[in-house]
Amino acid sequence: MTSKARLFYSKELKSGLISKLSKSQSHYISNVMRINPGDKIYLFNSSNGEWDTRILSNNQGLIEFEVEKLSRPQKEEINLWLAFSPIKKIPQDMMLQKTTELGIQKFVPLICERSIVREVNIERAEKIVTEASEQSNRISVPQILKIKTLEDFLKNFPENGNIIFCDINCQSNNLKNILSKKNPTCILIGPEGDFSEKERQLIVDHKKTISISLAKNILRAETAAVAATTILSYILNFK
Repeated sequence: MTSKARLFYSKELKSGLISKLSKSQSHYISNVMRINPGDKIYLFNSSNGEWDTRILSNNQGLIEFEVEKLSRPQKEEINLWLAFSPIKKIPQDMMLQKTTELGIQKFVPLICERSIVREVNIERAEKIVTEASEQSNRISVPQILKIKTLEDFLKNFPENGNIIFCDINCQSNNLKNILSKKNPTCILIGPEGDFSEKERQLIVDHKKTISISLAKNILRAETAAVAATTILSYILNFK
């Protein structure tokens, strides 16, 4: 085996477990990674951590494996969310992939007044974030919530969290003494046409909102999401 093969496995992982990979995962292991019976792979999920696993056989296109031992236990991660208005497919795929690599734990798609794209393919999004988690060596896979309105999001946001509003008009970015690793920190990114004035006022007036400026230039939605996630991930990881 020439490289480390990691796969997300949604069911319980424990020493001695013998089971089979899905058809698509079996194809990846045997035909893409060229891994053979007797070789080792790594399975992980958000509940059980990462486990050393031995390939037993490949019968009728399905890989059978045996879980050997725990290699990395699940550790507490920063509770970083991203709330965003859906955008076009290719930039949105990139946004989901890169912010997953940077540590987003939960994605919250929002319908806003100026949203051009008004739905999210949850199945496609879950595939993207799962593959990004596998490739970036993180153990958890982000959750993707069903789409909701901006008003509903603001109304039901957790009392113990903070909403980080990326606002080009803001002049202050002092976050280090405000944010918590455990409580939700949710980055809020607007649609391609930006928030309406009514929506902007709702956000600014929300008691859990903290406004920050990412740059003096106007950023595309996907650029703003990646930039904000990078900044917040750095701050929270080194608190």
